[in-house]
Amino acid sequence: MARKILISAGEASGDFYASGVIAALRKLRGDLDFFGCAQPKMLAAGVRPAMDAEKLGVVGLVEVITHLPGIYGEFQRLIEAARREKPDLAILTDSPDFNLRVARRLHEMGVPVVYLVAPQAWAWRQGRVKRMRRDLRLLLAIFPFEEKWFKDRGVPTRFIGHPMARHIRARRSREEFFKALGLDPNRPMVALLPGSRRGEITRHLPAVKDAVTRIGAEAQFVLGTPPSVGRKFFDNHSLPETIHVIEGETWDLLAHCDVALAASGTVTMEAALLGAPTVSFYRVTGFSWLIGRFLVDVPFYTMVNLVAGRRVIPELMQDDMTGEKLAREVLRLLRSPAERDDMKRGLAEVARALRSDHDPFGLAARIVDEMLNENHEISANSVA
Repeated sequence: MARKILISAGEASGDFYASGVIAALRKLRGDLDFFGCAQPKMLAAGVRPAMDAEKLGVVGLVEVITHLPGIYGEFQRLIEAARREKPDLAILTDSPDFNLRVARRLHEMGVPVVYLVAPQAWAWRQGRVKRMRRDLRLLLAIFPFEEKWFKDRGVPTRFIGHPMARHIRARRSREEFFKALGLDPNRPMVALLPGSRRGEITRHLPAVKDAVTRIGAEAQFVLGTPPSVGRKFFDNHSLPETIHVIEGETWDLLAHCDVALAASGTVTMEAALLGAPTVSFYRVTGFSWLIGRFLVDVPFYTMVNLVAGRRVIPELMQDDMTGEKLAREVLRLLRSPAERDDMKRGLAEVARALRSDHDPFGLAARIVDEMLNENHEISANSVA
């Protein structure tokens, strides 16, 4: 009989992590049936969708409130699917506002919950730790400092390493990439990565487009978007003709760019691992920013700088995220090979801190496999 696993990811980075664990689990055993909140890579890996995952692509305290009815409806669909299908185990990936609520319901049903990618409770909303102690069988952390932090607070935690540190690489050479896009190999290229959700992209595009105009002929521009958003999304955003739009090729784009202009998030870690000099930015509504300033207690906003413990890449957040300031930082790096090289050395330090001796996906899969076997033995003994 197939062992059922509920699996959930709410965004592009979670899709990568979850699909990687699925692939590793399928190598260990052939009796698995996955269903849940599935993004494109998970769907391609054979996960049966139990809800519309696109409705989770909202960021910001105020922004989420306006989408709550739709999000709650999808949450209920997922919980009903769990009741109906009775999974043997659940793997919940990132997206804590959604997935920690799912974890509570699953815990009440007696479903063991493995949580992959720790919520940033060390930065804000430490009240989540109490719920995590209660609802999670195991937390799989991808940043080295998180294991001790959560263990010290009673949450069973294993550091598995950062999956991207082992798996991230370009598929094509710079020459092949530039030729495919019709770019001039003798001119610098700036990667534009305005986000992985439609709402954040819409907030960021005006300043990004302004920066492109200010940088002008000093660079070529390629905008990368995940498949969950798609190239067609930009048809109604009046992009300058100088911007090439590509879909699902973020790693190649980062590997071959001279400078990346990237929304703060997982993509900045990808940039660090690929050695791309980066300018990070982010913007939410004014009210969300005001509330967040009182709740967040960290010296930096980007994970690259947090892992490094110092400012490796510039952070232009909220009111500092203007086309003028974005362009100024990009031009500074484009015009100074010495500053780019210095930043690359800092990024290499971050990359070394994230690497582990084993494959994080493989380790996560072995842990889940052991838990499935333990649960099966418990169930068999209960029947006997």
